[in-house]
Amino acid sequence: MQKGACYIRVSTNDQIEYSPDAQLKAIRRYAEANNILLDDDYIFVDEGISGRKADKRPAFQEMIKIAKSKPKKFDVILVHKFDRFARSREDSVVYKSLLKKECNIRVVSITESIEDDKFSVILEAMLEAMAEYYSLNLSDEVKKGMTEKAIRGQYQSTPPFGYKMVDGILEIIEDEANIVKMIFEKFANKEMNKLQLAKYVNNLGYRTHRGNKFENRTIEYILENPVYIGCARWTPTGKIKRGHATEDTIVEKSQHSPIVSEELFEKANKLLQHNKQIHKKHNKESSTNTHWLNGLVRCKYCGHTLVRSQKDFFQCNAYAKGRCLKSQMVKISIIENTILEQIKNDFTSNININVKFGINKTNNDETYLLLSEIEKLKEKERRIKEAYMNGIDTLEEYKENKSHLQVQENMLKSQLEKLKSKTETKNKEEIIKEQLKTVYNILIDENIDMKRKYEVSHMIIDRIDFARDEGVLELAYKV
Repeated sequence: MQKGACYIRVSTNDQIEYSPDAQLKAIRRYAEANNILLDDDYIFVDEGISGRKADKRPAFQEMIKIAKSKPKKFDVILVHKFDRFARSREDSVVYKSLLKKECNIRVVSITESIEDDKFSVILEAMLEAMAEYYSLNLSDEVKKGMTEKAIRGQYQSTPPFGYKMVDGILEIIEDEANIVKMIFEKFANKEMNKLQLAKYVNNLGYRTHRGNKFENRTIEYILENPVYIGCARWTPTGKIKRGHATEDTIVEKSQHSPIVSEELFEKANKLLQHNKQIHKKHNKESSTNTHWLNGLVRCKYCGHTLVRSQKDFFQCNAYAKGRCLKSQMVKISIIENTILEQIKNDFTSNININVKFGINKTNNDETYLLLSEIEKLKEKERRIKEAYMNGIDTLEEYKENKSHLQVQENMLKSQLEKLKSKTETKNKEEIIKEQLKTVYNILIDENIDMKRKYEVSHMIIDRIDFARDEGVLELAYKV
């Protein structure tokens, strides 16, 4: 008697006859009639999940994992129809091939009888193609339906701040609507900018409908959203873009009541677009002003990185978004000179540096080269495994490629061990100080480009914590 498993999938669009219970009953009858022992431990069900991609079906992935285990747990996987197994021909070919070649497990449709001959290959491919066509066509039909609803002004998204959904229509939440009005009025009249508004709303105790604090982008989204003038917005090609005047976005009058007037909405948006142009110009000018300190300096109060806010200044990124109370505005040159002085002091003084030596953190060119080559081999190994899992390479090809990479990796690791043994004959403290001296000389050399300075500084510096009010700057090297 053969041992069997079964896979059941039902999406929200399926009719009642394709329910999990209905599929399981039919599969049990087939198993009993064909002398297959169906173990209750190997009944895999994905409910309310589309069949387009296998990686989004947890029960399916669990079934494949168990199928590959040793000793073999079952000989056959029963499905109600082949489109339950996969609606993508790519997934179908990959997983059926894996199950058949590596695990000697067949996939059988209980309602689509296919004999084990040459013609069955053509028939099965046709069934899979039809299933994929159905899935793609269904997706198109759903999109068409949503487009028609958008044209009629029906709202189809999560209710935004200021509204709740009642019987398919947006209804105003009075206290939140007052906040929305205040945001539009204060911004349009230049009383507050986006950052100030985010802080103000947060201090009042309000949060977004997802429970998050307000940020710059939250305020911007509110200011640009035509829902507040009584319109519904929908984008057929994907996620709604910021700004409702995009080519593919549909904006139509809806049934819900507006919170702000069209005049106020337009006034606020004209100012918003004007500010964006100025900000865009500033970003373009400052984009070339990279610095080796980028990503290293952090706010001691909230832990977020300090980012360039003006040409010559750093500021807490969370403060810039309205999520931190400390500005931490500081001139970049002050941080730079202080850190350089500390690094110089650390490699010239007799005081022990509180860092742990690790060969993978050295700036030795030969060591760095060997480590880079080893990382490249790991990436190659990942790619050949992916090729095998996708059915591009056979198991024999995968084993041969992996063996070849293993030989190369062993050789590189052997060279690395020899280099390490030579290096460790030196006093570890001396090695660290040599590294610091090398990094320092690179950072002060005006002829070396900023990209190289960025690379070496990030090799040896872990983080720099800054607290402006306390006058504290803490430098931590990598362990």
